[in-house]
Amino acid sequence: MSLSGLARLRLLSCLKRGNTDLLSIGDLSKRTGIKVPTIRFYEQRGLIAPPVRTAGNQRRYDTAVVERLLFLRHARELGLDLEAIEDLLALSENPQMSCGRAHEIAGNHLASIRQKIAQLQSLEAELQRITSQCASQVVGECLVLQALSDHGQCQGDHTAPSPLK
Repeated sequence: MSLSGLARLRLLSCLKRGNTDLLSIGDLSKRTGIKVPTIRFYEQRGLIAPPVRTAGNQRRYDTAVVERLLFLRHARELGLDLEAIEDLLALSENPQMSCGRAHEIAGNHLASIRQKIAQLQSLEAELQRITSQCASQVVGECLVLQALSDHGQCQGDHTAPSPLK
């Protein structure tokens, strides 16, 4: 296997750290539960280090990338957007820094989630009200359809929340 100069340096760095287990992108995907196209996307965004490339131009990842990808996956599962994740990753690389910014990011996201929950509860209440008041058996007298046609029949603001970023 012939490696380019930069790839050789990365490989030597892995070996110096005692890490001889380089993973294919497929193995990385299996270990993290993240699809291959998503791993490539994260690589393009600079969220994970570029891999070593073999002579056949195949990606080979250091096992340290597994932890970073698991961090990314968990952050995405919590609904954080990529900008917030980038900030959190940058913070995680500076263990001596104050965690105030991490708390700010998480707090802002929590506030956004709470707002969306309140909007969803309002939607739930309005849909419950509309469906419980309709005893019609025919579409022509259906209060659900009438309420959907005339927003004036609704009580309160119940616009749907925007999707999480």
